[in-house]
Amino acid sequence: MQFSYDDYQTEGFYDEMFDAQGNVRLGYDAFKQRSEQLSMEEMTRRHQAAERALMAMGITFNVYSENEGTERIMPVDIIPRIIPSKDWNKLEKGLIQRIKAINLFIDDVYNEQRILNDGVVPRDLIESSKSFLKACIGLKPPKGIWCHITGTDLIKGDDGEYMVLEDNLRCPSGVSYMLENRELLKQTFPEVFARTDVRPVSDYPSRLLQMLQHISGRPDPTVCVLTPGIYNSAYFEHSYLAQQMGVELVDARDLVVHDGYVKMRTTKGFQVVDVIYRRIDDTFLDPHAFNPDSLIGIPGIFDVYKKGRVALANAPGTGVADDKVIYAYVPRIIKYYLDEEPIIPNVRTYICREEEDRKYVLENIEQLVVKEANEAGGYGMLIGPKATKEEHELFRQKILANPRNYIAQPTISLSRVPCLIEGAIEGRHVDLRPYILYGDEINVIPGGLTRVALNKGSLVVNSSQGGGSKDTWVMW
Repeated sequence: MQFSYDDYQTEGFYDEMFDAQGNVRLGYDAFKQRSEQLSMEEMTRRHQAAERALMAMGITFNVYSENEGTERIMPVDIIPRIIPSKDWNKLEKGLIQRIKAINLFIDDVYNEQRILNDGVVPRDLIESSKSFLKACIGLKPPKGIWCHITGTDLIKGDDGEYMVLEDNLRCPSGVSYMLENRELLKQTFPEVFARTDVRPVSDYPSRLLQMLQHISGRPDPTVCVLTPGIYNSAYFEHSYLAQQMGVELVDARDLVVHDGYVKMRTTKGFQVVDVIYRRIDDTFLDPHAFNPDSLIGIPGIFDVYKKGRVALANAPGTGVADDKVIYAYVPRIIKYYLDEEPIIPNVRTYICREEEDRKYVLENIEQLVVKEANEAGGYGMLIGPKATKEEHELFRQKILANPRNYIAQPTISLSRVPCLIEGAIEGRHVDLRPYILYGDEINVIPGGLTRVALNKGSLVVNSSQGGGSKDTWVMW
């Protein structure tokens, strides 16, 4: 049977590959033409080969809540998501604008606090944030950069326009899947790549290393990646990035504060570490400064950092801008610091701490998506149209008990991309996580991780909730 898109249904949703009349969108011609030269059996075979390759390469993540096993692959779909150059150029400008403003905001919050004094962002909102670290007040990170690595989640609604869904500024994950998906697609469709002008993403590890070296301010600095350990859900990524950059992967057992510096244990004795790309959350980083129960941090590291003797990426305290309630204020933050309107808008967001918004959310919870301020991975979330009356009532009570901790947004019909599902072509909802590096300049990697809600009808794209991924092709 020949592979074909003839029976593919686009009604009711914005489709990334076809317009409402069934015409193929800009950028997809070469892929559509090549894929339709293959049989369904051959497409299925290539899809299965890609997933086997993921497992063979050890590209897995851990799922803490599952009893039957700790590791699984993140399923990959071999039909790419393709973004025309014009669309990407606007996204790039919007993301640079956003990161610039957020970095200024974080620095201000921990220093002059102008935005709080002027009432643009409520002071009590910051001071009640779980991610606001009083120990970071007065902190000045190297080069004035707080958010070195960001993964910003973007979505499209029915009108096909991009919106920012949330910002991930603490330890954004998924970049290893972006890199490996590209290698897999090159192997799966080498003839398409030969004919298609796709911007590369393979230089991400070298760009990451250059950024880390830049913030050290020292010639030939020693860089390492700090992981919580093998049981962390993103451990593969930690080891992968360390290997790709050619630096050491370390955990708390390998680092020690000695003679006022952070040093790494080696077979030749202690070696001073200049830069640490940390994949440990702020509060676990140093049991002396933050959570005294942390077993995965390095005692005394924060003091060394404050003295400028080690650089950390991202800077401690950055998570204050990762709060989903703070997200609702980002358009005001951009206007305040840059005197510009946001290039990429936020999703309409209701702030439950504000009385009028809270009243609306409680009365319309069946139509809304409700999120906890500091949860991630699809946890702590209610999707109103798919939830039961009991779940609606439970979240109403949660909101009333702690309104500061919740926001709500309209249920948006995310755009869809064709996927190969059990020998048939079906549409599945997607989002996009581009990765942004902030070193001597702000670099937006041309692509990112397209996450796919593989369960039919689902809007939850997180890997921990049954999601998969696609390669993202940005055209020149």
